[in-house]
Amino acid sequence: MNKRKFASVFLSLMLVAGLFAGCSSKQEESSGGAAASNDPKELKGDITVITQRTDIVDTVFQDYKKKFNEKYPNINVQFEALSDYEGQIKVRMGTKDYGDVLLIPTSIPIADIPDFFEPLGSYDEMKAKYTGIEERMVDNKVYGVPIAITYSGVIYNKKVFNDAGVTEIPKTPDQFLAALKQVKAKTSAVPLYTNYAAGWPLTQWEADVPTMAGDPDYVNVTQPNSDDNFVPGQPHYDLYKIMYDVAKEGLIEKDPTTTDWESSKADMANGKIATMVLGSWAIDQIKGLAQNKDDIGFMPFPTNASKVMVPLAADYNVGINVNSENKEAARAWLDWFLNESNYAVEQAGSVSPVVGAALPDILKQYGEQGVEFKTLTPGKAGQEGLVDKIDKEAEIGLWQPDFKKMIIESGIGNRKESYDDIMKALNEKWVKARKEVAE
Repeated sequence: MNKRKFASVFLSLMLVAGLFAGCSSKQEESSGGAAASNDPKELKGDITVITQRTDIVDTVFQDYKKKFNEKYPNINVQFEALSDYEGQIKVRMGTKDYGDVLLIPTSIPIADIPDFFEPLGSYDEMKAKYTGIEERMVDNKVYGVPIAITYSGVIYNKKVFNDAGVTEIPKTPDQFLAALKQVKAKTSAVPLYTNYAAGWPLTQWEADVPTMAGDPDYVNVTQPNSDDNFVPGQPHYDLYKIMYDVAKEGLIEKDPTTTDWESSKADMANGKIATMVLGSWAIDQIKGLAQNKDDIGFMPFPTNASKVMVPLAADYNVGINVNSENKEAARAWLDWFLNESNYAVEQAGSVSPVVGAALPDILKQYGEQGVEFKTLTPGKAGQEGLVDKIDKEAEIGLWQPDFKKMIIESGIGNRKESYDDIMKALNEKWVKARKEVAE
C-alpha cells in the first residue's frame, strides 16, 4: 500500500486537482526497471540531472561529476538547478522533457508516479539497500529513493549554553525551560527564537510529536484512531505547551511579528540565539555562517517519554524520468549519487538512506546514550493518509502555522484565549472531523 511522505506532508495540502491530467506516459512492464551495466566503461550517453540545490550546483555538483566520470568516463552529465523546484518542475512535467534524473515532486499523487517515473526495482529487492523507499512505492514497485533521511529536534548554540552555565543537555520539558531561563538571566541571547513572522518555521514543531510520544506508531497508527488528540497528557498538548510556556515566560524574541528567517540563522551562528526548533536540514546552513562550526549542536526534543526517540523522515526522493532515452546511464548516476557522493551527510546534514550507513557525528553521542532513531510506522491497511484527511476536514492545519501563532499570541497576552481554550477547540474539531472521515 502507498505511504505518504511524513517530512513534507504539509505540501500535500496544496495539491491542484488534475494538474498532471493528460500527461501520462507508457509504463515499463518490467518491475526491475533501469539497471546499470556491470562494466561502467561500456555505458554511454548524455543525461541531465535536475536539482533544487541552486547554491551548490556550480561547485559541489561539478566535483561530483568529476568523480562520477572517473568511474563512468563515457557518460556526460549536465545539471539544471531550479530555484522554485516544485513550481518549475510541475510545468516541465507537462511534457516529456524533464531531465533524466530528478526529484519526485511531493505534490504529485502517488498513484500517478508510474506515469512519470521509471521503476527502480521491487520493494523486496530494494529494501535491503535503502531505507524510506516505501513512501514512493506503487504496487510493490519502488520509483524513488530519498536523497537523505532527515531528523528533527532542537538546534542550539553550545557556547551560549556554556556561558549560561547549562552544562548538561536538557532532556525533559522542565529541564529545557530551566535552561532557557538561565540563558535569559545570564546572557544577552534570545533563549528560543520562534521565527513567528515567517510562519513556516513554526510547522517544524509538528515533526517532534513522535518524540513527545516516544513511539513511532503514534502519528499514523494511534493518532487517527483516537479522539483524544489535544488533551492533557497527549503528545500534541504536551508539545505545544512548551511553545506556550516559553512565550509566556518571555523566553522568545521581544517582538515575534518582526522576526526574519535569514538573519536568524546568522544570529544563531554568532551566539545571539540559543535555540531553534528545526529539522536537520538547517544545521549545515547555520554552521556555514558560524566562525566556529563546533558551536552549533543538535539535541532531541525534550520529552517525558520513557524512551527518547528521534523521528527519521525522507527528504526528496530521486528518480528516473520514464521517458529518458538513456535510462541505464541515468541509473548509474542515481546509484553513484546515493552510494558514493556522501551528499546526505556532507550537504544535507542528515542520514544516508543506504542501509547500514553510520550516523552523522552530531548524532553519535545520542546513539551512545540510548536515543533511538526510527522512521514512523505507516498507517494500517486502509488508513493510509487518514491523518491528513482528518486534518483537512477539521481545518486544523497540523503542518500549517495558524494555530501555532495563536498559541504564541496567547502566551504573550495578545489573545484572550488560554492555552487550554485553544487545545479544547482543536480537539473538538478533530473529534468531529474524525467521525466524518474515519468512521
